[in-house]
Amino acid sequence: MEVNIIGAGLAGSEAALQLAKRGFLVNLYEMRPIVETGAHTTQDCAEFVCSNSLGSYDITNGSGLLKHEMEILGGELIQIAKDCAVPAGNALAIDRHKFSQTVSKKIEQNSNINLIREEIIEIPQTPTIIASGPLTSNKFANAIKEFTQSEHLHFFDAIAPIIEKESINFDIAFWASRYDKGEASYINCPMNKEQYEKFYNILINAPRIEQHHFEKGAKFFESCLPIEVLASRGQDTLRFGPMKPVGLVDKRTNEKSYAVVQLRQDDSAKTLFNLVGFQTNLKWGSQKELLHSIPGLGNCNIVRYGVMHRNTFINSPKLLYPTLQTRQRADLFFAGQITGTEGYTESIASGLLAGINMAKYLNNENLLELPEETMLGALTHYITNPQNENFQPINSNWGIMPAIELPPKERKNKKLKGQLLSERALNILKTIIH
Repeated sequence: MEVNIIGAGLAGSEAALQLAKRGFLVNLYEMRPIVETGAHTTQDCAEFVCSNSLGSYDITNGSGLLKHEMEILGGELIQIAKDCAVPAGNALAIDRHKFSQTVSKKIEQNSNINLIREEIIEIPQTPTIIASGPLTSNKFANAIKEFTQSEHLHFFDAIAPIIEKESINFDIAFWASRYDKGEASYINCPMNKEQYEKFYNILINAPRIEQHHFEKGAKFFESCLPIEVLASRGQDTLRFGPMKPVGLVDKRTNEKSYAVVQLRQDDSAKTLFNLVGFQTNLKWGSQKELLHSIPGLGNCNIVRYGVMHRNTFINSPKLLYPTLQTRQRADLFFAGQITGTEGYTESIASGLLAGINMAKYLNNENLLELPEETMLGALTHYITNPQNENFQPINSNWGIMPAIELPPKERKNKKLKGQLLSERALNILKTIIH
């Protein structure tokens, strides 16, 4: 029996591997390189675009819990990510090229998967998982719009610049992780008050790339705001956000900084680093001026400038069940960021669930609806809750899970709360799976 999967991104690749290992034949459609997205740079499957980090792997963190749940559920891409990991403290960051090339090779060598380079412009009438992503082509977006009989929502996603490590001045920059947690795997560029004010003035006065007419009026996703949008909220906003100096001390001087720019490893060879929280839509000349104003980056070589692109997601609360099956058609599922599960880890997880449930549907088995006490269950219930009238994309977080009672003296202990929520989730999931 054959299944169509539209989109060979993170969700589509995970879903394809899940179905293939269960014996189903998969037609995996990917429009790149025939139709480009404006954000991807290769034709590889499961390409990372904005960042090379999947977020925390710590079990006391919501994103960390989701990764452990995927391992229990038999996720394929989470294992590949671990094999392609680069140092990033408590986070799971990857060599993005090695990762996508590994996923592509695994898909291309799987006899149950037929990778087809073709733009799909109509929804197939046979069993299908739509994982076309936030950069769905206009033609296929129109087909989805016609099927759902509803307007799409749009928001903007911005990408951070990447620079060469060899061009960083380590007489100024230093290695550290915040509060010395884990390996000292971040490069930190400290600023005093005068340097920060100079940086801020360049930023708020820098020209931005003009939006296309069809992009104007769309919304930013709050957790991936361009740095210039954050800066517009006040001169100190960045100092309490991506440039906060707390927990970062240069042990050579023991001096406290007014602000700090962090850089995270982007490849296995440790030659490329991206600027943490520096998603931007500034014109490239302005980006160069801004980055060169950062202490330690005065002569940095920028190998990729930041860009901003439009993301598309469906009104999942009106369209999907928590199994990711559509309400209108039993053999049609959605997965990935197009559902409103924002983030790399979340995208992979939704592809995992969609693949499992498509297999169960085709085998006439009960579909897997995970309880809200698990992170993946909480995510899918949140994005498919019909009472959610003002739906916006969301990441994994403790706020969407049922609360857990803590002793009065421990109610502000976030680490304990995360630990107990994670233990509850994993125990429930292991019971369901085994």
